[in-house]
Amino acid sequence: MIIDFHAHIFPDKIASSAIEYLSEKASIKANSDGTLNGLKSSMKSAGIDYSVILPIATKPQQAISINNFSAQITGRDGIISLGSIHPFMENWKGELDRIKELGLIGIKLHPEYQNFFVDDEAIIPMLDYVAQLGLIIVFHGGVDLGFDGEIHCTPKRVRKLLKSINGAKLVIAHTGGYRCWDDVEEYLVGENVYFDTSYTLNAIEEKQFLRIVKNHGIDKILFATDLPWGNQSDDIKRMMSLPLKPDELDYIMYKNALKLLKL
Repeated sequence: MIIDFHAHIFPDKIASSAIEYLSEKASIKANSDGTLNGLKSSMKSAGIDYSVILPIATKPQQAISINNFSAQITGRDGIISLGSIHPFMENWKGELDRIKELGLIGIKLHPEYQNFFVDDEAIIPMLDYVAQLGLIIVFHGGVDLGFDGEIHCTPKRVRKLLKSINGAKLVIAHTGGYRCWDDVEEYLVGENVYFDTSYTLNAIEEKQFLRIVKNHGIDKILFATDLPWGNQSDDIKRMMSLPLKPDELDYIMYKNALKLLKL
């Protein structure tokens, strides 16, 4: 079994424009057309059983429609979608309740696109409520290629956040922080947080990746690709080529995700 814990799609009517805009913004090429069917085609080709969709409400008013779309696609054909909340929406508590009622099992937060710092005290009540609901929280971590300036979710800031929230099921994407892996080793390795491997395997030195995986714990690493920005088939080949034991690969490729997703 293989579970991709980090993928993105868009409703068909906006997929083309969204992919074009995001590709230009980050100067990267997409590996799918951004549609649900495009994802399913990629999954079939790569031999992936489940993909976890991580939508992002870049504006407060987007959350409701995004969560409606997520509820429509989740639970079918190997698709599991999280919801999204915007930290600055007025009725975040009510929308989180609705996310839970819709059967969505978590939320994605992107501090760059949503313009907040991960350790901002103002968002702690919201994160605590997410934890009370038993929902997973996935943060984009580290550099985003579409943004310049100060990084909003650094490993050091995540370490501070961990002291402020209790019981949260927290995942930091891009192996704890894209292009911040020295700080990941200093501040996050060994902490009670999952790392997903999205958009990492071709960017990080193999020795450092293996050191992070071993020292952090095999049981807290989630295979992920960041499709359409990553390539599902290529990332599987890359992961399988690493000097890891078969049982270690099993935990990374699906067992840890099964436990977290309660499948």
